[in-house]
Amino acid sequence: MNSEEIKFRTKKCAADIIRFVDALPRSESTTVIGEKIIRAATSVAANYSAACRARSKATFINKLGTVEAEAFDTLFWLDMLIESGKVSKENIAGLYEQVDNVVAIFSASHKSEKDNRYGKS
Repeated sequence: MNSEEIKFRTKKCAADIIRFVDALPRSESTTVIGEKIIRAATSVAANYSAACRARSKATFINKLGTVEAEAFDTLFWLDMLIESGKVSKENIAGLYEQVDNVVAIFSASHKSEKDNRYGKS
C-alpha cells in the first residue's frame, strides 16, 4: 500500500467516524465521547498527511508515533461506546474493523521505521 492509498484510507475512516458520531443517540456521554473520537480519528488523517510532508526521517517517525497513538485512541473510544452499552459491537463491526486495521498499519509502520532508523528494539 502506498502513501496515497493510506491517505485515502485514513481520510475515509475519519469521514466514516464523523457520520457514525452524527448518527449516535444524543446524550451527555455520547456528545463527550463523540467529540473525542472525532478529534482522534481526524487527527490520524491530518498527522499522516503531515508525516508524508516531513522534512526529515526523525520528523516522519515522530509523526507516525502521533498517528499510531491517535489511532489507538480512536479504537479506545469505540470500545468505550461498546462497553457503556451505547452501541453494540455487532452493529459497528465494519467500522471497528476499519479502525483496527488502521491501528495495525500504523503500529507496524511506526515500529518498522524506528527499527530501521535506530536499530531493533
